[in-house]
Amino acid sequence: ALFFSDINTPFIMTDSVQEFGDGENTEFETVFVLTQFDSPEYNYLYKHEHRIVGPPVVLHCAAKDEPLQFSCRPLYSTTMLNLSLCFTGFRNKEEMKNLVNLVHHMGGTIRKDFSTKVTHLVAYSTHGEKYRLAVCMGTPILTPSWILKAWERRDDFRTEFKVPPFQDCVLSFLGFSEEEKANMEERTLKHGGTYLEVGNERCTHMVVEENLVKELPFSPSKNLFVVKQEWFWGSIQMDARAGESMYLYEKNDSPAMKKAVSLLSLTTPNSNRKRRRLKDTLAQLTKETEISPFPPRKRPSAEHSLSIGSLLDISNTPETCKSSKPSKSSTPVLSKQSARWQVSKELYQTESNYVDILSTILQLFKHPLEKEGQVGGPILAQEEIKTIFGSIPDIYEVHTRIKNDLEELLTDWSENRSVGNIILKYSKELVKAYPPFVNFFEMSKETIVRCEKQKPRFHAFLKINQAKPECGRQTLVELLIRPVQRLPSVALLLNDIKKHTSDDNPDKITLEKAIESLKEVMTHINEDKRKTEGQKQIFDVVYEVDGCPANLLSSHRSLVYRVETIALGDQPCDRGENVTLFLFNDCLEIARKRHKVINTFKSPLGQTRPPPPLKHIALMPLSQIRRVLDLQDTEECVNAFALVVRPPTEQENLLFSFQLAGEETVKSAWLRTLCRHVANTICRADAEDFIQCTDPDSLQVSTKDMDSTLSKASRAIKKTSKKVKKGLRKRQQHDAKTVQLVSLSDVTPAFVEDFLLLMPCMFEPIAQGVFSSCKASEAG
Repeated sequence: ALFFSDINTPFIMTDSVQEFGDGENTEFETVFVLTQFDSPEYNYLYKHEHRIVGPPVVLHCAAKDEPLQFSCRPLYSTTMLNLSLCFTGFRNKEEMKNLVNLVHHMGGTIRKDFSTKVTHLVAYSTHGEKYRLAVCMGTPILTPSWILKAWERRDDFRTEFKVPPFQDCVLSFLGFSEEEKANMEERTLKHGGTYLEVGNERCTHMVVEENLVKELPFSPSKNLFVVKQEWFWGSIQMDARAGESMYLYEKNDSPAMKKAVSLLSLTTPNSNRKRRRLKDTLAQLTKETEISPFPPRKRPSAEHSLSIGSLLDISNTPETCKSSKPSKSSTPVLSKQSARWQVSKELYQTESNYVDILSTILQLFKHPLEKEGQVGGPILAQEEIKTIFGSIPDIYEVHTRIKNDLEELLTDWSENRSVGNIILKYSKELVKAYPPFVNFFEMSKETIVRCEKQKPRFHAFLKINQAKPECGRQTLVELLIRPVQRLPSVALLLNDIKKHTSDDNPDKITLEKAIESLKEVMTHINEDKRKTEGQKQIFDVVYEVDGCPANLLSSHRSLVYRVETIALGDQPCDRGENVTLFLFNDCLEIARKRHKVINTFKSPLGQTRPPPPLKHIALMPLSQIRRVLDLQDTEECVNAFALVVRPPTEQENLLFSFQLAGEETVKSAWLRTLCRHVANTICRADAEDFIQCTDPDSLQVSTKDMDSTLSKASRAIKKTSKKVKKGLRKRQQHDAKTVQLVSLSDVTPAFVEDFLLLMPCMFEPIAQGVFSSCKASEAG
């Protein structure tokens, strides 16, 4: 009763639903609001087909000032409104029935078959065709516990009335670019605040870009909070106003800043140490700037003898310098200054930098997103986190071990130490770790872009972390592209090491094997990526061909070839039609060009697709092709071929004849590819025997009138004439009213008038004769 009084809606409280459920009121519609959907009252009302809703539905509609949503099923909340779910892998029907009911209670819909309309796949296992299709399409795949968890939190409807983080705040922005300022102003409005120009007395907060603003344009009043940009993004990420004291902006000449400078000077023992530190910093910059995406690392501590700093300092150590560790040879420094050592050191440097990048991705982005108990709830769903980061932890683990092995090798260096063995040692792990990430990197990038647009808290999370020095001001997408680039870079460095390795060095052969192993890894990635892209191409065909059968979608099927042709006979469509053949590994999709354009297709994610340009004609298994005919070129027939087809529903063979359109497709290559896949489909080794050269005259196939503009017009007129004759036959069978409905008088004259405008004057008498004939047919 409390929430009904809050929204000022009349209601009736009752302890007995039979009191209202038994009577029929024709004047009003009775809606029962229940808090329990597993009570005897619910069972009684559901059995008698009464309209049942839960409190979250009432509050949701009241907040939006909308009437109660109509649903043919009991509707408790709108948690899954506009979601379409599909199930796979379930063996317990009762469990699945319970989940389906919960989805319906939360406003979701269920689809038996997987299609582009499905927004989420609920999977009990990773087996099955639906699972593979969802992976290819990038559809989120969730466990059944997701539905149960959503039902447990079905009463969290009061989040719609949550106080926004910038309520009663008036913000101004200083030091930002126009684009960034506009973005922050837009998000201020979305989160309950307002904004004014810098200096307005009504402002409560001034957000400062602390890296660019060195001095404030005026002295702020006591009522104005001057904060860093991290306060702004942190408030959005927490979905609550962050405390200003942690993010206050300090000027360079402020007392706090002066105190920090004085403390720094006290901790600096002498000017010689300053100069030495400056020298080391400059050396670090000159050596690592070209290969490191990050700022120079801090000077390593003395305890960390195997750090990158110690390795870099080896080449700068004078020969007379005393070493705490006894030398293994009389000239260790000279050996370490060899060209082979220098390139090996570069390999280690780049590997160390790469591991740092992977660590940054995990520590700054992945782990915080996965952390439980986040203020304001999870920023991203688990399936989105998995899609974005994929196998990054596995890649990080293997490259950390590679880096440690390289570090040990360089610390105890000799010219006979093997660099190639380190790569060979981890080649199998590289094969396992890289393909899952590289092949789906585009999907990972698209997920980041989509979530950043749709989820303000995730956008704020990225802004906060990308501004940190560990990221080097790079975006998450720019960091995630490094694994895609790493292996080719390692292969180039190994080649360089091999060039500086003498022929009598045992590592020469090992390096060659290591380079080959990397090439195999990259080939494996490319091959796996090609297969994945081939499956994605099937969906492109489905979107391009209107009426394409759903059974074309199959996890074992891939697109092999696409050719543009012109039909030369009456099968499988009219002569002169533009026909596209999609050759798959086990079937042939035949589609013609559409004559009419339909409305644009809109996917469940809101993306608009162009209208399908093609119309489905037939999906033919390759096993139905009995012979492929290579029609010899003659004056009457050029660049043509034919298929002898025996559908199971036909008593005789059918002849499908085509002419290749354009010069992009080589007929011999196309026919060989087609025959090879026909032979594979029926398990035959003699693919060449399927091709037979034939005289086109024996099959009455001709391409003589295919290239002429006039012939195209005559074919169109021929089709129109057929339609007119068909209409005349119908006139004899129907009354005058029906005659008007089937008449083509609105089409045929207009067509010929356009024909007159396009044709040269020499064809005008012919066209006029056709026009008169059409008029006569219409009058008749």
